[in-house]
Amino acid sequence: MTVDSVSVRRTIPDDARIGHWTASDGWKLRRFDWPVSAPLGRILFQTGRGDIFEKYLETFAHLHAQGWSVTAFDWRGQGGSGRLSGNPRVGHARDYGVFDADLAAFWVDWRAEAAGDGVPRVVLGHSMGGMMVMRALATRSIDADAAILVAPMIGLKAPFGPAVSTRIARWIAARGDPARAAWRSNERPGSVASRQSLLTHDADRYSDEGWWQAAHPELVLGPPSWAWLAEGFAGAAALATDPRVGSIETRVLMLIAEADKLVDPRAALRLAARLPDAQVVRFGPESAHEILREADGVRNRALSAIDSFLDACGGGR
Repeated sequence: MTVDSVSVRRTIPDDARIGHWTASDGWKLRRFDWPVSAPLGRILFQTGRGDIFEKYLETFAHLHAQGWSVTAFDWRGQGGSGRLSGNPRVGHARDYGVFDADLAAFWVDWRAEAAGDGVPRVVLGHSMGGMMVMRALATRSIDADAAILVAPMIGLKAPFGPAVSTRIARWIAARGDPARAAWRSNERPGSVASRQSLLTHDADRYSDEGWWQAAHPELVLGPPSWAWLAEGFAGAAALATDPRVGSIETRVLMLIAEADKLVDPRAALRLAARLPDAQVVRFGPESAHEILREADGVRNRALSAIDSFLDACGGGR
């Protein structure tokens, strides 16, 4: 890893823009745009729970260098898009429907911004972003030419299945403030593993998040609420039986970390098998949850798979 890569990861490009998109209810979502003058295509990148788009600047730089215009936004309730609970450190959502609505409406506006340019429009979702992309494809609320799901949150790691876990989380959420934190810290309750080991083997890339948060403390977010957790389990259970998944026509590339300790890779693989046009790339113990922020060997293989997929989807010169 070079000094130049550190600079890329910790600098907003001069020709990129950070602004806001306003939802129909007046809520402002922080957005990032890095256009290419004559793009091969346009990519909308959707981050995971608690993420900020700055964590993926290195990936954006790769895609931009390949000729893709890149857009991203922070989900409502996290990053620079405000909070949905009284505690600014708790990631809360009473209903994931608000995420569905934001993605669908943003897609319409984003698509219209370059209407008639004739280039592919691709959506890329990491973790929770992957779940929201899959929901949008199932409901046909977005019309992406292709989709890339990276360690998608098709299921959360839990000692019970999604249906039982949903009932338990909803029962606990109903007995107190549903916006209260589900646990104190880290990415999962009672974990003896360090947060870094759950996310990436690359200590330098892991430190980028802390660097950005130190510079912008308002971006910091901690554990999820009980309501967010209940909705996550319920969403996984719904996708597992949603018959619309089997009729999704969008081409899908799915990158799966089989040793993932945050989301359930087996659930993602089961869903991939139901998709009419899905390509799956698996990673073993060399990869934790954040595949695109892993050590170079994993990250380079992931980017190579993404490049090949995009070329096959009409993004090649």
